[in-house]
Amino acid sequence: MSTQPISNFRRMVRQTLTIARRDFVATVFTPTFLIFLFTPVIMLSFGAIGGLGASSMATGSTEKQRIVAIVAPAQQAAMRATDERLRKLYAPGDRPPPLLMQAPGDNPAGQANIAFSAQGADSSAALYGDLTHPTILYGGHGPADAAYLAELAEGTLRAGSSGAAPLSKATLTSVARGRATPSGHKQSAYFTVFGIFFLTLLLAGQAVGTMAEERNNKVIEVLAAAVPLEAVFFGKLIGMFGTALLFIAFWGTLVSQVGSILPANVAGALGEIGPAVGEPLFALLFLAYFSMSYMLLGGVFLGVGAQATTPRELQMLSLPITVLQIAIFGVTSVAASQPDSWIATAAEIFPFSSPYAMAARAANSPELWPHLVALAWQLLWVAIVITVGARAFRRGVLQSGSGKINWKGLIGR
Repeated sequence: MSTQPISNFRRMVRQTLTIARRDFVATVFTPTFLIFLFTPVIMLSFGAIGGLGASSMATGSTEKQRIVAIVAPAQQAAMRATDERLRKLYAPGDRPPPLLMQAPGDNPAGQANIAFSAQGADSSAALYGDLTHPTILYGGHGPADAAYLAELAEGTLRAGSSGAAPLSKATLTSVARGRATPSGHKQSAYFTVFGIFFLTLLLAGQAVGTMAEERNNKVIEVLAAAVPLEAVFFGKLIGMFGTALLFIAFWGTLVSQVGSILPANVAGALGEIGPAVGEPLFALLFLAYFSMSYMLLGGVFLGVGAQATTPRELQMLSLPITVLQIAIFGVTSVAASQPDSWIATAAEIFPFSSPYAMAARAANSPELWPHLVALAWQLLWVAIVITVGARAFRRGVLQSGSGKINWKGLIGR
C-alpha cells in the first residue's frame, strides 16, 4: 500500500500548523495586542462617557422640574407625609419631580396656570381645588406626574381620615433563590446571543484586515510560493481562532470573578439569571457554538478578504457581511425571548444564525439532544463554507495582481 497520500497529508498538517503558529505569534506577541485585548474596556468607557453626558443633561432638566399642589395649609402636612411614603415605591431614577405646595389664593386656577407660565416654576403637573374632586393640569411630559398627583390626593384624604401616621409597618426580608427563574433563563439567552455576536464580529473581523495587509506587502505571495494555498488558508483560520480563544480565556477568567466583588444584593439578583442546562455544560456549549460561528464567519471573511486589493474594496466587501451579522443578531435576539416561536425555529435552522439561536436554546431549555443535531448540522456548513472560502482564497491570491475584485472567486465556477 502506498504511503504517499499519508505523507502528503502529514506535510499538509505541518505546513498548516506552521502558518497558524506564525499568525498567532505575529498577532499575540506584539504591544498592540494588549490594546486589542482591552478593546471591551475602551468601548465600554466610551459608552459610559456618552451615557454620563446624556444622564447629566437629563438629570439637570429633571432637577428643575416640579409638581405643584395648591392645597389648604391644614392638608399640607398629610400630603407631605403621603408624598414621602409614595416616593419610597419608586426607584431613585424613576421618582416624580419634587413636590411644591402652595396655599390657595383668591384664584387657585390662575395659580395653577402660572405654574406653566414663563415666570413660574418648570412644572410638569399642577393640582388645585377640593381634594375630593381635584383638577390637575399637566404638560406634554406630565401624564405620569398627573397620575401621581391624583394618587397623592387620594392618599392625603385617607391619611386625613385616619391620621397622618401609617397604620402598619412591614418587615422586608430578602430571600436568595436557589436557582435561576424562567425570566432569568431568557435574560441569560439574550446575553448569550449578544456575547457570541460581539466576540465573533470583533475577533473574526481581524481576518479581513490581516489579509489586505499581507496582500499589499506581498507576504501572501511568498507564503503561496512556499506552501500550498490551502495550508495558508487553514493556517490563518486556525491561528486567528487561537487568538480568539486566548481573548475569551482572558475575559472569561475576569468575568467569572465578578460575583465575588459585587455587593450581596447585586450578586443575589445576578444569581437569578442563569442557563437552563446548568453552568458547566452551558460553558462548553457556548464555546462550541462560538467556535462554529467563528469558523463560519472567519471562513467567509478570509475568502472575501482575498478578493480585495485596496482598502476601499475591503470595506465594500466586508460591509454586507457586517450588515448581515447585525440582522442575524436582531432576529436571534427576538428568538431568545420567544423560544417556542417559528422565528426561533427558523433561526436554529439557518446556518449562519444557528450558533446564536442554539446557544440561546441552551439558556432557555434543558433538553440536550437538539444540540447534538445542531452541532452536526453546523459542522456540515462549516465544511461547506471553508471549502468555498478556500477556493475563493486560492483564486483571489493567484490573481492578486489584477487590481480587480475576483467575483468569480466568490461564487465559484
